[in-house]
Amino acid sequence: MRTSEGVEWGLHCCLTLVWVGGTEPVPSARLAALFELSPTYLNKVLQRLVRAGLLTSVSGPRGGVRLARAPERITVMDVVAAVEGPDPLFSCAEIRQRGASAEGAAAHEFARPCGIATAMRRAELAWRRELARQTVAELAAATPTASVTRLRAAHARLAGTA
Repeated sequence: MRTSEGVEWGLHCCLTLVWVGGTEPVPSARLAALFELSPTYLNKVLQRLVRAGLLTSVSGPRGGVRLARAPERITVMDVVAAVEGPDPLFSCAEIRQRGASAEGAAAHEFARPCGIATAMRRAELAWRRELARQTVAELAAATPTASVTRLRAAHARLAGTA
């Protein structure tokens, strides 16, 4: 199972906002600089998080993004769904109903989803449930203190307040 790099970017930005954002918005250019990311692509990821109600965007010279709700109320699955969209990870094309292997088959043989589609759906639901159990607050709490300290110092340098 593969997700786009935007999921990682979105999660790291949410964590950064937990540690440094507070009530002040953080400019997207600063978030991009903290992780050496493409500002253009990061903006697209952040816009998806804003549309999903996970971040709030503030325009103007002192603008940027901040969390739209408490980190305890944002799950990893919320971020994944915002970035990747609602479509299922696996799409069954029902190839069992085509070609020589389907010749002479009775219609009732295809009345139920195939075992592959069923197995993939069960696995995806388990994956989604697990990600829905993990909050951004829990990720932030599990991060080593040295990493948080280093990120805060880098943020302060980039903001010109160090």
